[in-house]
Amino acid sequence: MTIEKEPKQKAQYDAKTIQVLKGLEAVRRRPAMYIGDVAQRGLHHLVYEVVDNSIDEAMGGFCTAIKVEINKNDSITVTDNGRGIPVDMHPTQKKSALEVVMTMLHAGGKFDHSTYKVSGGLHGVGVSVVNALSEWCSVEICRDGEVYCQEYARGKATSRVRKIGKRKQSGTKTSFLADGEIFQKVQYKFDILASRLRELAFLNSGLKITLIDYRKDKREEFQYKGGLSSFVEYLNESKNVIYRKPVYIHKEKEGVDVEIAIHYNDSYVETLFSYVNNINTIEGGTHLTGFRTALTRTINNYISKNNLLKNGKNGKNGIGILGDDSREGLTAIISVKVPNPQFEGQTKTKLGNSDVRRIVETITNEYLAEYFEENPPTAKKIAEKVISAARSREAARKAKELTRRKTALDHAALPGKLADCSLNDPESCELYIVEGDSAGGSAKQGRDRRFQAILPLKGKILNVEKARLDRILSNDEIRTVITALGTGIGSEEFEINSLRYHKIIIMTDADIDGAHIRTLILTFFFRYMKELIEKEYIYIANPPLYRIYKGKKEQYAYSDEERDRIMAQFGKDGISVQRYKGLGEMNAEQLWRTTMDPETRTLLRVTLEDAKEADRLFSVLMGDSVEPRREFIQENAQYVRNLDI
Repeated sequence: MTIEKEPKQKAQYDAKTIQVLKGLEAVRRRPAMYIGDVAQRGLHHLVYEVVDNSIDEAMGGFCTAIKVEINKNDSITVTDNGRGIPVDMHPTQKKSALEVVMTMLHAGGKFDHSTYKVSGGLHGVGVSVVNALSEWCSVEICRDGEVYCQEYARGKATSRVRKIGKRKQSGTKTSFLADGEIFQKVQYKFDILASRLRELAFLNSGLKITLIDYRKDKREEFQYKGGLSSFVEYLNESKNVIYRKPVYIHKEKEGVDVEIAIHYNDSYVETLFSYVNNINTIEGGTHLTGFRTALTRTINNYISKNNLLKNGKNGKNGIGILGDDSREGLTAIISVKVPNPQFEGQTKTKLGNSDVRRIVETITNEYLAEYFEENPPTAKKIAEKVISAARSREAARKAKELTRRKTALDHAALPGKLADCSLNDPESCELYIVEGDSAGGSAKQGRDRRFQAILPLKGKILNVEKARLDRILSNDEIRTVITALGTGIGSEEFEINSLRYHKIIIMTDADIDGAHIRTLILTFFFRYMKELIEKEYIYIANPPLYRIYKGKKEQYAYSDEERDRIMAQFGKDGISVQRYKGLGEMNAEQLWRTTMDPETRTLLRVTLEDAKEADRLFSVLMGDSVEPRREFIQENAQYVRNLDI
């Protein structure tokens, strides 16, 4: 007997079913399309959009000061001393220009080059999107000695534009409260905002930006007359530079303003950030390509002209200088101001203008060649650093050959200490990198063998902040990690699509040594496999600090506060408390139940909110300079919890 399901009634599909979202309704329906997400990142992006309008005024020479205030209710106020948004009647919309800007997408003064020569907010959606995603918003405009005001609610004007007073100074003051119906949590982080505002102050020499947090009575002021030179000095403050003053380039050509700062240090990694109209082009683009090409060519020419590479170039036994060699130990910032930038996508993370590559390359070539001739001591130090990098690369090449041969995906090529999982789908598989053989043994016994792999590490791995790639690849523990992951290492060989696990979980003891090992592993990933962090494949396990039990009752506590709460619930008599100093103190069943079972565990995802601050922090914590590390410890000691020494 066959039972046939009743056919579904066909849904009507005609002109009546086509929805047209009017005004800013589309933004509220699909906010992630405009700000990325509705979590922490998107929330802070609202502030950046408003600040960017003030920055555009500063780039045009009309604004010298910006103030950002986090109010006690987590509303935001951004004030500048620019020209103020126009308030007169718009010729076609029949409403105030201010209301047009605040309530209509793609409305603004940035589509021609008479109002703004260059601008970051080219799409004209910024402040209107902020308005649409705010419970309320208000704007005060100071123009021509008058003060005007208008209020809005969820993108719609709730009042007319009206005069509320007189003031000589011009400017714009925008206040808003992000909508709790849209965002998961409306709570701003001071450090996240401070990082972006500091960056903008570096990129706009002399501009004063003030951040005030009324929730914590905290205030910071950013103003750097040195501009990009100050920026690279800030990034290098915990590194040993090989010459005193950064190389600074600033020139305009064919309407494109090019500004570059270059400072080499004795580390073995490249720190290079690029910007277009103050936008961080995370994926680079033509301006970055032009700079890198010119840098390598100019250094190569100088080395060849002065016969500094004694064993010849590309000879039978000689070595050549490659791009990676010229950028070892380089800290550089490149910032271009382009009247009509062509970005790849709304996210604006990669510049596509072909003419900008030529302009940047020409300016860099001409300036550096002249600089090297006029500053031979500095030029020679840079050349020696690059030659040393080239020779080390040759040594590393042989080590990489060995490592690469071991990264084949068949199990026979995997490290002997790796207890692999049975599934082969990377999205379903997770790798626990575990401190010590004892904890590794418990983890191997307690795991779910289908999707959980265990890799125990013996002791502390090499501090990669103080080592070149050839030495790193000769370290057994690091080589084991590289082989287990399957991605290879190095700019030419790293392949994210070969990654064997999409969850890489660092599981260490809850003590000083465990924290140090965790930092060493994270430093390695950040310096040599950053894409794993960018794609959010790295996690930190969160094992309990205490086991509290009374008779057959037991609970686990992950902080002192939770321990005290559980003890109060159990009562005073007959309570036992076990403090876990190491993972090996837990048996396999306890480790599974508290730290490895996906149903009950807590994992901390490692994200990269700010690559510049992360780079600086790893240099402070793991580099050679003692003084910056001492200052960091003194400043942050008050935040330490559960210190076990």
